[in-house]
Amino acid sequence: MFVLLGKPLIVMAVLAWLGYRKRTNLLTGVTLAQISEFSIIFIAMGAQLGQADEETLGLVTLVGLLTIPLSAILIINSDALFRLLDPWLGVFERSKPERELAFGPRPDGSTTDALVFGLGRYGSRLLAELQQEGVHVTGVDFDPEAVRALQAEGVDARFGDAEDPHLLAALPLDETRSVVSTLPSVDANLGLIDGLRRHGYAGPITVAVASDWEPHADELRRAGATDLLYPYRDAADHAGEFLRRKLAEHMRDGEAADRRMAESGTAAR
Repeated sequence: MFVLLGKPLIVMAVLAWLGYRKRTNLLTGVTLAQISEFSIIFIAMGAQLGQADEETLGLVTLVGLLTIPLSAILIINSDALFRLLDPWLGVFERSKPERELAFGPRPDGSTTDALVFGLGRYGSRLLAELQQEGVHVTGVDFDPEAVRALQAEGVDARFGDAEDPHLLAALPLDETRSVVSTLPSVDANLGLIDGLRRHGYAGPITVAVASDWEPHADELRRAGATDLLYPYRDAADHAGEFLRRKLAEHMRDGEAADRRMAESGTAAR
């Protein structure tokens, strides 16, 4: 019970003190609600050295066998667990969780024209392209390393969890003209769309669909997505057009070379 409950509560309290939001605290605590297989190896070494008895080894093994699968179940259902416990998790969040209060004014003092959720390879490139076109765009991602890397390049990237309903209240939705999501999960996109609409955002929402499976696209449209992007399909179309132009150029070059050879042969005769 200490591993399953006490350990997560300690982690959540520490993260709350560090200034993280309660959803981040819960998800982190849940992932640590177990002892790893290394604990069993460690105590087995102690038993071999005579510094732990067989009863202790058996107890640690039992705890590992129980907590590893149970914590996996908690991790899989962590979103539902957060929704269930949300009313009682306020004690694990500061009144101002500064670590995740990412949506102050933009660094250049301008307003946010577009929000891009998900700053992986596709999302970060999309954000950079919009920024080059003069769009005042802000990126949001749950990966602090990705956020820091983009910030070092001068990109307005902020740390935040798109699946956190409390984050949406801090978004500058009243001044945002467009929202783009490159999140890979259909469920995450559905939750984001629902949250944006419930918080009064009425503008366009563009979603990148990782799968070409049409039911996913239909579900996103019904939920309120105004436009869909198909990264793999669009990339293949772009590559196909590029290769078609290159092939046409090679064919023209080959035909021109054949004509030159024919003309030089005629002149020689």
